Amino acid sequence: MPKLPAHAYPASRPRRMRRDPFSRAMMRENTVTASDLIYPVFILDGANVRQAVASMPGVERLSVDLLLPVAEECVRLGIPAMALFPVIDASLKTPDGIEATNPEGLVPRAVRALKLRFPELGILTDVALDPFTSHGQDGLIDENGYVINDETVAMLIRQALCQAEAGVDIVAPSDMMDGRIGAIRDALEQARFIHTRIMAYSAKYASAFYGPFRDAVGSSGNLGKSDKNTYQMDPANSDEALREVGLDIAEGADMVMVKPGMPYLDIVRRVKDEFQVPTFAYQVSGEYAMLKAAAQNGWLDHDKVMMEAMMAFKRAGADGVLTYFARDIARLLKARV
Repeated sequence: MPKLPAHAYPASRPRRMRRDPFSRAMMRENTVTASDLIYPVFILDGANVRQAVASMPGVERLSVDLLLPVAEECVRLGIPAMALFPVIDASLKTPDGIEATNPEGLVPRAVRALKLRFPELGILTDVALDPFTSHGQDGLIDENGYVINDETVAMLIRQALCQAEAGVDIVAPSDMMDGRIGAIRDALEQARFIHTRIMAYSAKYASAFYGPFRDAVGSSGNLGKSDKNTYQMDPANSDEALREVGLDIAEGADMVMVKPGMPYLDIVRRVKDEFQVPTFAYQVSGEYAMLKAAAQNGWLDHDKVMMEAMMAFKRAGADGVLTYFARDIARLLKARV
């Protein structure tokens, strides 16, 4: 009988290292910490206003005064950053989304309030026009309803500068217009906002998983039967994502993002392997809603699937995750210490 190689059974028994908690911990390749989290929040005008988002259990639209205690908890839990998404009154929505450039608008006011109270908390703002347009698209449209690129980029520059002037730490263009990262970077440099970071939504797919988010910000009704297929990426494409990411890095992005998250973990892995830059994923509203609904029905263990999903992002190479579970995750981690 030939001699077995040293690595073959029974000389090699992989279960040995899985036998006890201590040895499983010793060989664990990835860990989840609060510093991996960015907490997305929905803000609206008014005072003492709180509105539940029906399709996202546990998520609320909050006026800025009620957002401050949430920010305080994020700081206490060690969550390093919060992402703001505005819910704009219908009366302020126009075809060109000009309210996005208002220095006294909802987003700049929220940024100033948060940075005044919690300067250590990173604040990220969305650069896109869909919350502000009467048609629900992420940019300006022509007479045929087609989103026009360069005119949209000009408006996005104004929006990004407005947010930078308010003191935001990270602008996050989510519109998927061509050339917008370079244009925004140039504008920030010229205005001497040299420390304002850009997190580019570089590989943002035309996904059906965004439905609850659009309900939350009130853009789904404006969008109607239209879609965003002419600027967001085809879910069938993977190589195209690398091209988009490469362009955004060359144009001055500090960080890149893949959106949605779990259905696109292969993209996260390819991006991280190819470019080795700070890479983030967005666990979007539909992903959150599915897990929450299944847990509420008793079909899944809430905390276990929440943490398993987070570990999947880390294992795929994500440096951080935007997730509506952020506070739940951070609380659970704190309780385990």
